[in-house]
Amino acid sequence: MVNKKSLSIFLLLISSIAISFGGLIMRNIEVANAWQIIFYRSFFFSLSMSIILIFQYKFLFFSNIKKIGFPGLLGAIFYTFANIMFVHAFANTTVANALFTLSAIPFLTAILAYYFLDENLPLRTIIIMMTAFLGIIIMIGEGLALGQLYGNLMALGTALSFSCFAITLRKFRNVDMLPTLLVAGLFILFVTFITYFKSFLIPFKDLFLCLLWGGILSGFVNYIFIYATRYLYASSVTFFMLFEFALGPFWVFIFLNETVSKNTLYGGLLVMVSVLVYSLFEIFNSSKKIKKGRINIS
Repeated sequence: MVNKKSLSIFLLLISSIAISFGGLIMRNIEVANAWQIIFYRSFFFSLSMSIILIFQYKFLFFSNIKKIGFPGLLGAIFYTFANIMFVHAFANTTVANALFTLSAIPFLTAILAYYFLDENLPLRTIIIMMTAFLGIIIMIGEGLALGQLYGNLMALGTALSFSCFAITLRKFRNVDMLPTLLVAGLFILFVTFITYFKSFLIPFKDLFLCLLWGGILSGFVNYIFIYATRYLYASSVTFFMLFEFALGPFWVFIFLNETVSKNTLYGGLLVMVSVLVYSLFEIFNSSKKIKKGRINIS
């Protein structure tokens, strides 16, 4: 018997490592602006999800998209807002400001899950989350800046929208929400097309990076995210995003030779250790329950 809770944790760790390259990819995009990046990321993401859905559903492709109903549309709207504001946040404020605000996602999700899903986190998990958040503060504390209100608001909007997206997935976990990702990708394309009236012509290098970021990395990661929300609490799923935020600066250091401060190193290590400790606790407890004949996938 496959322990689906443990499998979800393992896949989330792998996907967090994969998507942590997003910051490095964005740093290498030289010409495309925020709206152009959003457009092509969403185009390749939609293409990727279409291929996955056709492969999975075959002739039931359209009928399974219709089955998501209102829950799927609601999730797609939250995801649309989150993705558009995410790119604008990084384009209009410091990386430190954006990461600091986005690091609130697990905590916002936990609060929303408590009120809307009656999910209560054990004290151990709360302590581990707070330790990880302390690591984020250590990482980026020196880089926090005043001003840049628009970018900070975009980051806050991203955090709130993505938390609502996670809550929606968890609330309706009995519905196959995978087609929601395709619907969201099409929504983003539509919003970008009617909002940005200028040229969408960008260099081939930038186009390829958008393909890598949106079509490959985001497609894989969001597929795993949808799967994991069936077996883990909403706040637990979003907690793994901190792993992504901690790893991001290390890739910039390795591949672009940018200096990493001691605070970034120590804080990032604290975050990664916290996430790994949480993962080990959850896998161990899940295995114990299975051995005792008490399988819990809530």
